[in-house]
Amino acid sequence: MHIPPYNNKNEPIINIDNHKVPLVYFNIIKLKKNEIYNSKVIGYETCFVPVIGSFQISVGNLNLENIGNRNKNVWDGEPEGVYIPVNEVAEIKCLSEDAEGFIAGAKFDKKLKPFYIGSNDIDIVQYGSDDTKTHRKIKHILGQKQADKVGRLLVSELYTVGQGGWSGFPPHKHDTDRNSVETKHDEVYNFRFRPSNGFGMQLLQNSNKLVGEASHIVESSTFIVDKGYHPCVVAPGYEMYYFTILAGKSQRPLIQYFQPEHAWQVETIPGIKDMIAKFK
Repeated sequence: MHIPPYNNKNEPIINIDNHKVPLVYFNIIKLKKNEIYNSKVIGYETCFVPVIGSFQISVGNLNLENIGNRNKNVWDGEPEGVYIPVNEVAEIKCLSEDAEGFIAGAKFDKKLKPFYIGSNDIDIVQYGSDDTKTHRKIKHILGQKQADKVGRLLVSELYTVGQGGWSGFPPHKHDTDRNSVETKHDEVYNFRFRPSNGFGMQLLQNSNKLVGEASHIVESSTFIVDKGYHPCVVAPGYEMYYFTILAGKSQRPLIQYFQPEHAWQVETIPGIKDMIAKFK
């Protein structure tokens, strides 16, 4: 399901108990200098990620005076993050002239401890190739490195390397818990492009249908993945970024099930098996 960009006025784009992706929470906040936003999400652990600008944030006994090192866009520096436990209040204050941040969440029932994720804590994976039109870089903000500190939430930034090409390919899904074959994970994306007038297409094909649906994605499009196979592609001449939230129903590690008629291409894409392993 595609949600076109709109001014959400700091109200959740994906609120708690969403009818399509009840495991995920997603908000985009935009603040002016010295404005404060208090985030408290009942029943969901969350992660705050600066998009552009700088912030001061306090949560529990964790106080960070200045986070956020990107001034222009998501290509301008490395990501950072702050883990916010279930039901905990996080006070987020804008320090720059204006700033934007993501708040990503997963349904969880245990209260853990807040912590900071710096650029040195980011797990970076690059895979694919220009020849296979699958060249991509993933920056795991809440990934394997934080496995013992987090409940069910996975948060990453994904970049196409070069201009044009596919992501989420071969087509895969994760909408059913099936032992070691597949896990049930709700997923939400938010897209950005360089230049910002770029565009792409997000496909969604239910496993029982021959033909899926295609959505025209643009700057700040949000996309809900509740079920089905879901590759996406960016137009030639443009770079694509998408912020990715994954929330597991029964476990945090993700097991993807590749569409059988296309799964053979896993063997043709350099480094893709290492990428798959990083989500487990």
